[in-house]
Amino acid sequence: MLKRRDFLISSAVLFGAAVAPSILSAAANDFPNRPIKMIVPFAPGGGVDVFARLIAKRLGELKGYTVVVDNRSGANGSVGGNVVRKADPDGYTILFSAGTHVMAASVMKTAPYDPIADFTPIALAGEAPMMLVMSPKQPETTIAEIVANARQKPDQWNFAASAMGSPGHLATLEFNRLAKLDLNVIPYRGTAPGLMDVAGGNVQLMIDPVVALLPSAQAGNVKAVALTSAKRSSLAPDVPTAAESGLPGLDLSSWYGVWGPKNLPADLVKTLNADINETVRSLADSGQLAKIGVVPLTETPAQFDAFERAYLKKGSDLLAAAKFEPT
Repeated sequence: MLKRRDFLISSAVLFGAAVAPSILSAAANDFPNRPIKMIVPFAPGGGVDVFARLIAKRLGELKGYTVVVDNRSGANGSVGGNVVRKADPDGYTILFSAGTHVMAASVMKTAPYDPIADFTPIALAGEAPMMLVMSPKQPETTIAEIVANARQKPDQWNFAASAMGSPGHLATLEFNRLAKLDLNVIPYRGTAPGLMDVAGGNVQLMIDPVVALLPSAQAGNVKAVALTSAKRSSLAPDVPTAAESGLPGLDLSSWYGVWGPKNLPADLVKTLNADINETVRSLADSGQLAKIGVVPLTETPAQFDAFERAYLKKGSDLLAAAKFEPT
């Protein structure tokens, strides 16, 4: 016969086991009940940052979320990525990044994590054409003219890259491959500092998303040369495609997604995916994505996982073809 003390302890344990699932379910249903930190692993002002802030604001308007964008730049996006990797898998710290995130371990000798295995894919948010811009101090106006001069004076031509492994960096490698050049690529901590050096003439060229480069091109700070897409963009109808400018085959886009820490519970992944997809559709319907040149994408977490793995394979093949050495 159980003593009264043992009976009370046993009853408490059984009661706790019985109610624990309902408590956890209630907590999940109550998500979010405090601010969510959205880590952007690049400096403010770039394409990733602009899109992230649109999503953060609209999540608040549609769902009542309080989303705080936190820029943590450095080390090809891995500084910010590491913040998310180390965070509790509770949905309150998420990563908003580009294809750069997936390529981190491919471009770094000592990457702090596996960008696939150490994160939970939540949502693929959109893609955007990229643009080649040039220093206004250069007289050339087309890719054909750039390539002709660079073949004669390769040491006078350099590319800026917002990060190693970024979509712009991969497009730069493809530019070199198609043009049969080996121009130097200088990495920066985000788009803004690299673009500043192109505007100042310290670096001659840069490829990055239209959303990040077009304002500077429209202001005359840099020269818009071509889009890395098969068709012209309504955002910049006067800017030719790479093929029209003298380099057929240069057709690469940037893309954006949301990740959480490893082992993020499936119910939270499902909630975040649905809410982010709804937010992306709302931004598209309002015309805000068109204004920044982003094409909306709304997929399931499983589809996003397959997408990022395919992109990693394609990017790794480009790096290998360029004989890229991780730094």
